Amino acid sequence: MAEKILLAAVSILSACQQSYFALQVGMARFKYKVIPPAVTGSPEFERIFRAQQNCVEFYPIFVVTLWIAGLYFNQGLAACLGLAYMYARHLYFWGYSEASNRRIIGLKWSVGILALLIVLGTLGIANSFLDEYLDLNLVKLLRWHF
Repeated sequence: MAEKILLAAVSILSACQQSYFALQVGMARFKYKVIPPAVTGSPEFERIFRAQQNCVEFYPIFVVTLWIAGLYFNQGLAACLGLAYMYARHLYFWGYSEASNRRIIGLKWSVGILALLIVLGTLGIANSFLDEYLDLNLVKLLRWHF
């Protein structure tokens, strides 16, 4: 069980972050008097709502790539990247909430981190596949040469 503890911890923290973003939408609904199911209202409300929705749209990609990179490449590195992704999403959410052009830095960071998690997961899966089916472990081979 301990081999997955970092991934589980980052997953729980990220779920809390998503809940926090949803709470911000609820509070904005009250503040700007936007009654459900309406999703339009003042520009301030719409920015908060879109920021949260965009975070929700990226969340499944984040969770899948976090776990695959952690299980097949390196749990510690994946967990660190997961925390960095959460920070980038924090910047994105609050930047977007203030002004739509302030979301760009958080967006670029979070997409870059997702891309890195995808690459690491792909490399890990490829190495596991080659090791399992072709008895070729690239990690051991690289360690032997260096």
